[in-house]
Amino acid sequence: MKARRVVDLVRGMPAEQALAVLRFAPQAASEPVYKVLASAVANARFTAERDSRRLDVEDLVVREAYVDEGPTLKRFRPRAQGRAFRVRKRTSHITVVVAPRPEDRPGARNRTAEQDKPKRRTR
Repeated sequence: MKARRVVDLVRGMPAEQALAVLRFAPQAASEPVYKVLASAVANARFTAERDSRRLDVEDLVVREAYVDEGPTLKRFRPRAQGRAFRVRKRTSHITVVVAPRPEDRPGARNRTAEQDKPKRRTR
């Protein structure tokens, strides 16, 4: 799954910066990931307008981004002496979730480093 390498680049980035990175990334998978991210940003903008909320694209962050395996198309390639080799054309499902920056969301809590520490186990 070569698209996973591209998705790993943009996970956690601001949406505008992620779009710029994907536009100039040399990997072939960057184009479909760019389209998915642009669609997610457009969906967020449309949903905010529909709900009469104010949303700046600059405030959006790529909260989740992952690539799952899709269906595999099985084809045969003819070879010499009547043989045939199986060719597997793999596909993938790309998922990108954008959300406002955590500090901009109402009800977001400010966590301290002390709260993030794992709890000490006692016997």
